[in-house]
Amino acid sequence: MTPILDVTNLQVTRGKTAILRGVNWRVQPGEHWVILGANGSGKTSLLKSLTGFLSPTAGEITVLGRHYGESDWRELRLKIGVVTSAFTAAIPPAEPARDTVVSGKFAQLDLWHRVTRADRLAAARQLRFVGLSRIAEREWAYLSQGERQRVLIARALMSRPELLILDEPCAGLDPVAREKFLRFLRQLARHPHAPALVLVTHHVEEIVPGFSHVLLLRGGRAIAAGRRRDVLTSENLSRTFGARLRLDQAGGRHRLAFAGSGPL
Repeated sequence: MTPILDVTNLQVTRGKTAILRGVNWRVQPGEHWVILGANGSGKTSLLKSLTGFLSPTAGEITVLGRHYGESDWRELRLKIGVVTSAFTAAIPPAEPARDTVVSGKFAQLDLWHRVTRADRLAAARQLRFVGLSRIAEREWAYLSQGERQRVLIARALMSRPELLILDEPCAGLDPVAREKFLRFLRQLARHPHAPALVLVTHHVEEIVPGFSHVLLLRGGRAIAAGRRRDVLTSENLSRTFGARLRLDQAGGRHRLAFAGSGPL
């Protein structure tokens, strides 16, 4: 079985600073991953490397069997959907949600490509899939933060990606909106035709049932990677965040508690 993503000994160095250090990571079809780490752990740099915006110093990245540096990364980007708040500033305030979704087919922001009836129908299907058919004509400026995140997911799904990266999608959501979004994310993870998902976060509370694997990062290194039940432990999370922590679980959800000072 060809891995969707295969990262081998990935290193990124800029000047005298080692940003990523020997990261190994593999995503197989049917797996949904969480990348967990504190601010500055290397999460954003890893994403930029995967999408071709940050060139590795050493190591290999393979997406769907095609190697970074040997393939047209612009074409491969259409197979990697990305949802990030960094897109928000580039979307015109007056752009209808439907057009924002259509733009994902062409990997554009601020849609200028000629749109066909088939494109509009496809966008309508994706909006229906994320539960937002009612706001298809609503302008971007008048969408709530939770609606924007789901519109961006619909946008990412327009190109039928094999991998969908969700970069801290709950940032900026109030507690109620966050729980509604996480409920939707849980449904997406369990959908039989969903692409492989990668949720990037620094909150264990956002890891919902359906995510099967976890990659823990600290200081540009992989602390652990593998099945969620094996990797998500108090010991590993204490190493990841550099503090004594206790992991609790109830109802399929997790919570971290500070367990006091002292050596790890």
